[in-house]
Amino acid sequence: MVIKIKKIRFKVKKDKVERWLKNTRPVFLAFEKILKKKPDIEIYLVGGAIRDLIMSGSPQDLDFVVRKVEIEELEKLLAPLGKVNLVGRNFSVLKFIPKGWKFSHPVDLALPRKDYALGTGAYRDFEVQSDPYLAIEEDLSRRDFTINAIALPVIKQGKVFLKGNFFENIIDPFYGRKDIKNKLIRCVGDPEKRFQEDFSRMLRALRLSCQLGFGIEKKTFSILKKNISLLNKINRQVVLEKNASSASPKVIEQRVVPWEIIGEEFLKSFSYNPLKAFDLYDESGAFEQIVPELLKMKGCPQPKNWHSEGDVWQHTRLCLKNLDSTKFKRKFGANAVNPELILAVLFHDIGKPYTIKKPPETDRIRFNEHDIVGAKITKEILERLKLFGFPDFPFNYKEVIWLVQHHMILIQGDISKMKSSTIEKYFFNPVFRGDNLLKLSFVDILSTVPSRGKPDFSDFKAMEKRIEEIKKMSGSKGKREKIPHILSGGEIMNRYKLKPGPKIGELKQLIRELQLKGKIRTKDQAYAFLDKLMKK
Repeated sequence: MVIKIKKIRFKVKKDKVERWLKNTRPVFLAFEKILKKKPDIEIYLVGGAIRDLIMSGSPQDLDFVVRKVEIEELEKLLAPLGKVNLVGRNFSVLKFIPKGWKFSHPVDLALPRKDYALGTGAYRDFEVQSDPYLAIEEDLSRRDFTINAIALPVIKQGKVFLKGNFFENIIDPFYGRKDIKNKLIRCVGDPEKRFQEDFSRMLRALRLSCQLGFGIEKKTFSILKKNISLLNKINRQVVLEKNASSASPKVIEQRVVPWEIIGEEFLKSFSYNPLKAFDLYDESGAFEQIVPELLKMKGCPQPKNWHSEGDVWQHTRLCLKNLDSTKFKRKFGANAVNPELILAVLFHDIGKPYTIKKPPETDRIRFNEHDIVGAKITKEILERLKLFGFPDFPFNYKEVIWLVQHHMILIQGDISKMKSSTIEKYFFNPVFRGDNLLKLSFVDILSTVPSRGKPDFSDFKAMEKRIEEIKKMSGSKGKREKIPHILSGGEIMNRYKLKPGPKIGELKQLIRELQLKGKIRTKDQAYAFLDKLMKK
């Protein structure tokens, strides 16, 4: 299928569009039933759904604008056709799950509206005026970026348009299709005005750039950099506190852009494209505003005989780049990267600038306990950004802290002499993913370039060997799977009439170590070993 409008051409795979139409048929069937009862109704698919339809042929989230009907009447029309919920009376927004809908998320239906920013820069500080008879072009004019300000008629003038080459009817007053073709993020109208209306749009621009692989139009990016400090704007309100004897003023401070919004955009940006996010957040000044701790890595030197790639900043950037390298993908697979790993890579050396020791204070540049200090700083950052996970974007921030704290595990002793139970603790952890720790170690080594020779993977290979030995002896697949203990503490106490105490833990750990080395495989063997031990 080829879309051709005003000399703009897009190749869209016909089979993908047809599959999408088939999967989403329940919602369009509901619209056709509404049309029979309300012949003058108009329904448009809008925003990112059109963008994704053009780019991939299969949009995930569906947003519709419905004209020529009041919200209460629309709610009544939809009620017999599925589950409907009025979530924003002031905004005239409905959530609708049609009968036969196979997806977990509902579709959004809203009346056309005009937004009037209250001048605070907060993403919800708009006076909204919905109007069933407002032109669709007017509704599109309030949107943030041109690639989101496109509409596709579904029902108009009594006709159903989702048949044949329905792309011919696209409404695109701000040339969003041209920006999609040129892979550009551009504000609708004046960027200064768009960003002043809602400061969080600046982070949204960075996220969309990472998500879609688009650049940011020159003027839009220039205004973004100029205004980026507004992310930390604080509104202060003086109120009077009254008590029995006097009235005293109190200043209430509130962030214009909540940390939750900042954190979600930050997490999504790095999850979509770690390297691009790193560069964009640096160039735009976003790091300086929300994670200034990272900037201390710039100019923080490292021993050149081990780190010819450069300072801590350059090493971190190379680590993020290598998450997409052929070597990493060949080792762990094409889909081995996850948000926890990405942020662990980003923060793994954040403790170095805070712990650096240089000659003559020491024999060479050292970063003693930078892993411990880095984990503490990482915890402070993630909690500040409220990165506790989001409904549509699960995330375990505690795993990131754990990974940063233990990313030096491979060089903290002779791996051949390391206890099997210690290896189990980190790489067969039932709570945190040991494979993430292995991936972090690999990418760290890959990005540590000696002045002579290649990165040294000898410790990594030694650890892999030990892990494989434990897997073979236990039958474990090694994916967050805790290998069952042969004996429990209770069994040891019952057998030898012992009371709870440290000794039980020591005996249990001793049996565990022998089990993981393959020297004890059954309860009888474990009891036989303890019988001899107890007789001594």
